[in-house]
Amino acid sequence: MSNDKPISVLFVCLGNICRSPLADGIFTHLVNQQGLAHKFHIDSCGTGAWHVGNPPDPRSILVAAKNNIDLTNLRARQFDADTDPTEFDWIIPMDTANHRELIKQGTPTAKVRLMRSFDQTITTKKSPDVPDPYYGGDDGFDKVYEMLMRACKGMLAKAQA
Repeated sequence: MSNDKPISVLFVCLGNICRSPLADGIFTHLVNQQGLAHKFHIDSCGTGAWHVGNPPDPRSILVAAKNNIDLTNLRARQFDADTDPTEFDWIIPMDTANHRELIKQGTPTAKVRLMRSFDQTITTKKSPDVPDPYYGGDDGFDKVYEMLMRACKGMLAKAQA
């Protein structure tokens, strides 16, 4: 991380109201805790346009707030296949379906890496996906938060290596 140019990171899920804004908030929080905000440009988006302009899901906001992270200033946006692949160094989909969609839209494979690939505790028998908690109960958001925290810590360690 000796380069003066910030590392630009884009977290991607389906609608940009549950997983990717939570990852955005967690990673931003970790970066700020270490005094590294100047070293990163962090954003999130969705491959779908259903929620463009909306704040994160109230359950994502709640689980983040329980952990001293504020997501209330975030607003959903859709992935822009024309500009995002050139603007961002790391494009981090939450699951294999969004990974495929990003590649289908022409994103260079070298820039795309699944979120859980940064989680050092994951084994090959576990799913590489961060599950979408949207249709489940509140505990799904807590589980997703824990997954994202582990992966964000691994991502930050990788960026500092």
